[in-house]
Amino acid sequence: MGFSSEQVEVRGYVNLRTTFSDEHAAKTIVVKYIVVNAPSSYNMLLGRPSLNKLGAVVSTTHLKMKFPAEGKVVTMKVDQEVARKCYEKSLRTRRDTYNLTQIPGSVDRSDSELDPRPPTDQGPQPIGELKELEILPGKKIRIGADLDQTTEAAIRRVLQANITTFAWSARDKPGIDPDILCHRLNINPQVKPRVQRRRRLNEEKEKAATEEIKKLMEAGRIKEIQYPEWLANVVMVKKANGKWRMCVDFTDLNLACSKDSYPLSNIDVLVDRVSGCGLLSFMDAYSGYNQIRMHPADEDKTAFMGVRANFCYRVMPFGLKNVGATYQRMMDRILQPLLGRNVESYVDDMVVTSSGNDVHALDIQELFDTINKYQLKLNPEKCVFGVKAGKFLGFMLTE
Repeated sequence: MGFSSEQVEVRGYVNLRTTFSDEHAAKTIVVKYIVVNAPSSYNMLLGRPSLNKLGAVVSTTHLKMKFPAEGKVVTMKVDQEVARKCYEKSLRTRRDTYNLTQIPGSVDRSDSELDPRPPTDQGPQPIGELKELEILPGKKIRIGADLDQTTEAAIRRVLQANITTFAWSARDKPGIDPDILCHRLNINPQVKPRVQRRRRLNEEKEKAATEEIKKLMEAGRIKEIQYPEWLANVVMVKKANGKWRMCVDFTDLNLACSKDSYPLSNIDVLVDRVSGCGLLSFMDAYSGYNQIRMHPADEDKTAFMGVRANFCYRVMPFGLKNVGATYQRMMDRILQPLLGRNVESYVDDMVVTSSGNDVHALDIQELFDTINKYQLKLNPEKCVFGVKAGKFLGFMLTE
């Protein structure tokens, strides 16, 4: 836990020889640091074990620390101006992060920070030779290249029999039935709705935003809206391939929403269960977040500014708070009969596991039968079937 009672990610420990000195003498000790991923204005914090090793005497009144070294007394002084700036920055960071009763003013954030998706594909990655299997004319799916003929033929039959499980375009995915699950917002009633000041886009960004909005309208993911109480700007972010990605700055709306503490699966347990399997199949839903509907009462709160009109989302968009928890809740409900037996899932990462080649096609068929009941569609470009190794949640999995 951090100093503001926030949860911080621990990366590990590292022992470093650290030298403390002034212009007269120096002392080197080995410090065991704990490395955490947390926003802070300080690069390093010393604890009592290190101060005891130094034999240091600290005076917060004088902003000095003294300790013996090389027969002399080392005096380390603090720059008062820097100390004051660090303290003020810490207070500002804490206030911006945890004050949910008031919406702060405009926050200076770069466009890339407003893109909720990682810059590279961090999903499951198969390892080894792959080949494309044409299951229907013009429709191909990747499988492991070193499968025996019997296993490959069995997987081919399953894929051909379940061609409708894949979405080859946005029109092929009807979405999850809202009666089963939809995304709801839990907005603090004390927070006043906010309409952001419009950001002007240059000609290139404006053209890209117009094209993206047109695609979303044709796919039925958004609709035009009038008189919205919440209204956010679109932010165009450059992707690695040079194309533009349209995001929405939901900063104000997210600050007004409380956190959904739905538990995510324990990654260590998932990896332990998956490792040791003879064959793996990695699958990804086709725009999985967009297959979940927004609750009708909350659609208008996702409003954003188009070039010539305002729109709101009919489906769950990226960038909203708690969408990951909602997606995990959906996957747990859908895959409940299979989880821990022959399927593992972590948010939008799915993997089918089989102890032997002879049952892998049956395990894939069982997954297809389960997700077909809920009309969850897969992305054929991100699915790979019948591989012997791969990366899952950052771990290399092999038999």
